[in-house]
Amino acid sequence: MAKIKHTFVCQSCGVTSPKWVGKCNSCGEWNTFVEEIVAPKSSAKAAIPASASVEARPFKLSEISIRESDRLNTNNGELNRVLGGGFVPGGITLLGGEPGIGKSTLVLQVALSMKNKKVLYVSGEESLQQLKLRAMRLKQDNEDCVFLSETSMEKILFHVDKEKPNFLIIDSIQTVVTEMLDTAAGSVGQIRECANMILKTVKPLQIPTLLIGHINKEGSLAGPKILEHIVDTVLQFEGDRNHLFRILRSSKNRFGSTSELGIFEMEQTGLREVINPSELLLSNQEMQLSGTSVACVQDGMRSFMIEVQALVSSAAYGTPQRSSTGFDIRRLNMLLAVLEKRAGFRLMAKDVFLNIAGGIKIQDPAMDLAVITSVLSSSFDLAIDSRCCFAGEVGLTGEIRPVNRIEQRIIEADKLGFRRIYVAVTNPSKLKSLGLNIEIQVVRRIEELVKSLFAG
Repeated sequence: MAKIKHTFVCQSCGVTSPKWVGKCNSCGEWNTFVEEIVAPKSSAKAAIPASASVEARPFKLSEISIRESDRLNTNNGELNRVLGGGFVPGGITLLGGEPGIGKSTLVLQVALSMKNKKVLYVSGEESLQQLKLRAMRLKQDNEDCVFLSETSMEKILFHVDKEKPNFLIIDSIQTVVTEMLDTAAGSVGQIRECANMILKTVKPLQIPTLLIGHINKEGSLAGPKILEHIVDTVLQFEGDRNHLFRILRSSKNRFGSTSELGIFEMEQTGLREVINPSELLLSNQEMQLSGTSVACVQDGMRSFMIEVQALVSSAAYGTPQRSSTGFDIRRLNMLLAVLEKRAGFRLMAKDVFLNIAGGIKIQDPAMDLAVITSVLSSSFDLAIDSRCCFAGEVGLTGEIRPVNRIEQRIIEADKLGFRRIYVAVTNPSKLKSLGLNIEIQVVRRIEELVKSLFAG
């Protein structure tokens, strides 16, 4: 009988040590080492199904065939966009997000929408009755989708080998355990070993697999970093539970671009795809109100319009307040300082409140132009034409700087019916050659923008 070996693993970074130490020399964290058992090689081999053991041989590039049709269609346009066309056979996708954001809802919707495809949904967090109630709330059904409530990795792989599904879902990787390790679920050793066992099983069988993962208090995926290295695609589900919109991003994708994002709207019956986010993020533009403007932002490869609202009023208690929702407060303070220093607007004794409509957080610097426009509109109490939009970055010297993908932004603004767009002075001849109906107004400094919008 093989002798059982013990080792100590840091739960923060995954580094091992032959004995317990108080401080990790790798990541510097304290009291993170936990004792784990090193499994013998014989037991590790026995845990993998026999049908997954395929003898490998080297291939030439000319012998390897690739077909785009091999991708598994999710029947969800936004998810297909982020994945690059669907799930790849044998590919492992990791989906993370805050508790209650809608990860299980999205995955269950995808599983139930795959008709004529055998789907195995393994849940380690919910019972079969809870899954049934969730499916009833979504008002969906699929006889080709089978459910399993199990946390043992060995039993899960047994059912995978038996059912031979076209698509495998495990909710979540932190709840499954292997009998080879005598540690709690969610520990570094359990997550690493279970992920490796899944990898060795689904790759030879060419089964697309989706793993749901937890996140820590910093917002990153919980568990060892090796988990993100093992999987082929890492998706992040973002959003505020108090708002309707959810954003799906890709931080790693071996089979596609990481610049795409998908937008969903949370409804009573589940998540709905948002095909044109601009229509939902823009309010009724018939009423001309001061303090509002429209920014043409770019997130990844996607352009859309978003409404920027500002309220400027006299400070009632001496010290002015600065508040921002959906926009970096430090960048707002910088833009207010630029207006004060470079353009001569006295905002030092004013309260400034800024809000990005829809509850979406945007990091695009092209919003600067719309932010200062909304602030000045509220300060002057003069409304801006709702058919105007803005795309430009503001520098510390008061100049308007160019932004990336300006052609794509202008095309999107023209498609949505805007009459004029304010941009920085960059390749004006190229922009005018696009042959669009929208008027392109170039500005060099804040003073030119103010004169064009508020003069007279």
